[in-house]
Amino acid sequence: MKNMTRLGLGLLLSSSVAMAHAEDVKIGMITTLSGGGSHLGVDVRDGFMLAMEQSGKDDIDVLIQDDANRPDLARSLANEFMQRDDVDILTGIIWSNLAMAVVPAVVRQGTFYLSPNAGPSDLAGRMCHENYFNVAYQNDNLHGAMGAYMREEGYEKPIILAPNYPAGTDALAGFKHLYEGDVIDELYTQMGQTDYAAEIAQIRASDADSLFFFLPGGMGISFMKQWESSGVDIPIFGAAFSFDEILIKAVGSAAIGARNTSLWAYDLDNETNHRFVESFREAYGRTPTLYAAQGFDTANLILSALEVAHPDDQDAFREALRAADFDSVRGEFRFGPNHHPIQDIYVREVVEGDDGQPTNRLLGIAIEDIQDIYYEQCQM
Repeated sequence: MKNMTRLGLGLLLSSSVAMAHAEDVKIGMITTLSGGGSHLGVDVRDGFMLAMEQSGKDDIDVLIQDDANRPDLARSLANEFMQRDDVDILTGIIWSNLAMAVVPAVVRQGTFYLSPNAGPSDLAGRMCHENYFNVAYQNDNLHGAMGAYMREEGYEKPIILAPNYPAGTDALAGFKHLYEGDVIDELYTQMGQTDYAAEIAQIRASDADSLFFFLPGGMGISFMKQWESSGVDIPIFGAAFSFDEILIKAVGSAAIGARNTSLWAYDLDNETNHRFVESFREAYGRTPTLYAAQGFDTANLILSALEVAHPDDQDAFREALRAADFDSVRGEFRFGPNHHPIQDIYVREVVEGDDGQPTNRLLGIAIEDIQDIYYEQCQM
């Protein structure tokens, strides 16, 4: 299994258990395996392939390509997968701008797309489609849950920060929707920004009693290190995208004490999760992030639907996906009418682990059975 992590730009991987016969299923995975934020795609891939390996299936081809976090490349790879490889299912995209570049055309052409991460509001609402399923979340969910949590915790003057791209605008909209009060200010950064001196100066000059931010991947690392050296002393809150196990170890002590919302935690107490975390650590030598958990669940949802129907029987396969008859690492899992999850969102705190390194510790539930607000716009 460890060899599955060694993929470069343009490399194609076929599941080692795949065999060619008439009813084989082809799955095309387009994900980010190089450049900034590549650990997200690596973990999605590794969680997905772990589930496939554990299934013992010999009739599934998994073809994997690196989109290098480029919308144009992701679009080209999707076309290749559909036209050259005749895949039945596409999955894997991490970033919302890439999802918007790929998913609408894919599902209109009759191919199923299952998202293991990106959940832009348009795909949950006005651009929803019967062949599109999001197995992770709608982009607002984790941020909205933190808004509700901070409101309950008594924070009255938060300042909020995110990059200016679809997931960033969704993040702050989601936070405000469930926070329900006024925020001191909302700040937007550039995608890939590395210098946050101006934003930190604005926060320092504000009357904020707390900071909520969404800066995924390397952006979050840069921000947190600069935040620590700034001396600004207000509590920090965010979503798991800025506080996964890989990021907080890169950030170091600056992350200690931060609270974050997640749909999953490695210490979540259910048997499926226990087995997943143990087997992932054994296979890859590291603790999984939420991206690995989402990849694992996405694969197991596909496997559960394949027990009922082949994707060629689109109606039957679609209904099997909607049923979500699989054991999720999150516990209870079901889809709403727009094929996005209705699920609990948890709160975690970054603490110092037994090895002296930062790690997340589950605190409890931030909000139960959260459902996005865009389903009412979905005509399906």
